[in-house]
This record gives sequence, C-alpha cells and structure tokens, in this order.
Amino acid sequence: MNVYQPTEVTPQHIGSRVTLHNGVEMPVLGLGVFKVEAGQEMITAIKAAVKLGYRSIDTASIYGNEAGVGQAVQELIEEGVVTREELFITSKAWNADLGYEETLAAYEQSLQRLGLDQLDLYLIHWPVPGKYGDAWRALEKLYGDGRVRAIGVSNFQIHHLEDLLATAEIVPVINQVELHPKLTQYELQQYCADHGIRLEAWSPLMQGQLLEHPVLATIAEQHGKQVAQIILRWNLQRGVITIPKSISAKRIADNAQLFDFVLTDEQMQQIDALNEHVRVGPDPDHIDF
Repeated sequence: MNVYQPTEVTPQHIGSRVTLHNGVEMPVLGLGVFKVEAGQEMITAIKAAVKLGYRSIDTASIYGNEAGVGQAVQELIEEGVVTREELFITSKAWNADLGYEETLAAYEQSLQRLGLDQLDLYLIHWPVPGKYGDAWRALEKLYGDGRVRAIGVSNFQIHHLEDLLATAEIVPVINQVELHPKLTQYELQQYCADHGIRLEAWSPLMQGQLLEHPVLATIAEQHGKQVAQIILRWNLQRGVITIPKSISAKRIADNAQLFDFVLTDEQMQQIDALNEHVRVGPDPDHIDF
C-alpha cells in the first residue's frame, strides 16, 4: 500500500517539469524508445510526440536506435519546431561498458551516435555487481567536467543505492525502474525521496498486460478515460516521472491526455492495492546479461 505521499503539486500540463536536486528541470512525461527499431517509423513517432508537446526522449546504447533519435532531434531543430535547449535527452551506459575508462568512452560514443554535444541525463543501465562503482566515478567525472547536465542510475534497488552512496561524491538525481500497479515500488520511492533521488518509471503500462484489468477499467469508465491514461495519471499523482513507449501517433497523443482529470484518494488506493511485486523485466539482483 501507499507509504509515500508526495507534497508537491501534481503536474498541470504536458510541459510540466520537476526540479532535480542539482537544479536541472526535467519533464514529468517523456517518450521511451525501448525495443523501437531504428528507422523512419521511429523518427516519425518522435517528431509527432514533440509536436504534441513532449520534450523528453529516453533511449540507451543497447537499444541500437540512438542515431535515429539524433536524426529526429536534428530534423525537429532544423524545422524550427523546438530548440535543443527545450529538449531533454536521456541515454544509458550498457553493462558491457561499465568501468571507469569504459564508461567515459561509452558516453562519447553515445554522443557521437546522437549527434549531440551534451546529454541532459546519463544513467547506469543496470547495477552489475563489482562494476557500477567505477562507472559511477566516470559519471561524476563527466558531470564535473560539464559534459552532461545530470547523472543517475537505472534498476537500482535500495541495497544497490546504499552501496553506491557509501562512496559516491554526487547523489544520483534519478533512479529509473520498472514501476506499474503490480510493482508499485513505494518502499524504494520512499528511500529515494529521503535522499533527494527522483523515481522514474519504465514499463509503466506493464507492456500492455494491465490494459484490461477490471479495477483499472472501472476507474477508467468513471473518468471517461482509457486504462493507460489512468495508470499514467496514477504515476504523476505519486510524483513519479514516466516514459511510456509507443510508436503509434494515436497512442502517443492519448498518453498525453492526463491533465484534465484527477484520481481520488480512494481510486489511488485501489490502484496501490493491485501490487503483487510482479516484474515483466529482469530482476536487478540476478543480472546475467
């Protein structure tokens, strides 16, 4: 059940941002491109999202589509739709690239593929034992040198964060984790909040597995909304940054229609009660990839 109560005002529009602990402002809603094949379809989807008001795009080196993201960004800038400063671009260091020198090199390779001079956020993708400490020193170096605007982690559980913070000079601004109504992550969110770390949800819709859930369907009917919109709104009212993935222009548009309704406390609790600690992605304590 809910053990974490955010005190800030719930975002009011698609352009809403939250201030990370280093002062950088990050959009509360973004577009994820996990498992989206690089190509014109992805470029078209990104451009559609940005034209709708999305300003955050989340990719990773392992996705194999950084170059496509970069092309979409360049075209949007050239077309005068946005400036680079208005966009928030995230990428991640893959497991094989974790290590001090390796991570520094991986960052430069990501920048080259993206065609950018700087990322807004760079994350350690998974807490690979024995490797993430040196990788974090590399991220601290990149941040200290002004090469990246903010640094964080992904898929870190509490004990990983405790281990990292024991030696870190900089606290991560973000912990991006699997989070949805069957994996609510409230204990992790509380720990992160206590240390100034923002929680960000990947797979917020549980890869579509929750879209016909009867409890969520009932709440959606009460608001005249879709189940996906109910789940994403639940994230926002919890103070969780979220990055739903889609290449469908309609779903991208639908996923942005979150700011004209409010879930009641009772509805929030009904969604919280769906938690079963069920994952659709890997267990961060058992990384063999």
